[in-house]
Amino acid sequence: MNSQKTVRDYIRTIVDFPHEGILFRDVTTLFADPRGFRMAVDQMLHPYAGQRIDKVVGLEARGFILGGAVAHQLGCGFVPVRKKGKLPGAVISEEYTLEYGEAVVELHDDAIAAGETVLLVDDLLATGGTAEAGIKLVERLGGKIVGCAFVVDLPELGGRKRLEAMGMDVHALCAFDGL
Repeated sequence: MNSQKTVRDYIRTIVDFPHEGILFRDVTTLFADPRGFRMAVDQMLHPYAGQRIDKVVGLEARGFILGGAVAHQLGCGFVPVRKKGKLPGAVISEEYTLEYGEAVVELHDDAIAAGETVLLVDDLLATGGTAEAGIKLVERLGGKIVGCAFVVDLPELGGRKRLEAMGMDVHALCAFDGL
């Protein structure tokens, strides 16, 4: 009997990338398949269908691919959260901690109006540091996050717990054990 493929089935694992001991969850294989990509986008927006969402915020870089598609389906605007120095014009910045060091993400200072409702989107939830920085940027502009949607959750890294501790609704299409 031919069973129905899930989003997880479209994601390949690359062993020892970017370095030894890491199991890299590669969503480019999901994006490349029209059925898989449509399934992921539909499932990401499903929990938020019927809610007022003014903007989808996508985190660099794969969150742009997903976020743009989700925004299109919801009929709302799309806003990118970029690495420092990539956005023209006036921005606000948020520093966050990486495994080794720190990074900064930015958002245009006029991208979100006070009171607008926002869905935050990215491909993968690991430690939650990038997502937390994105949430803080949106909230500094007066936006209200209605949810955070991801394709993959890596539960062992604690990102979901971190975002839920901030009061966020977190939705992930699948989870993988291991790093």
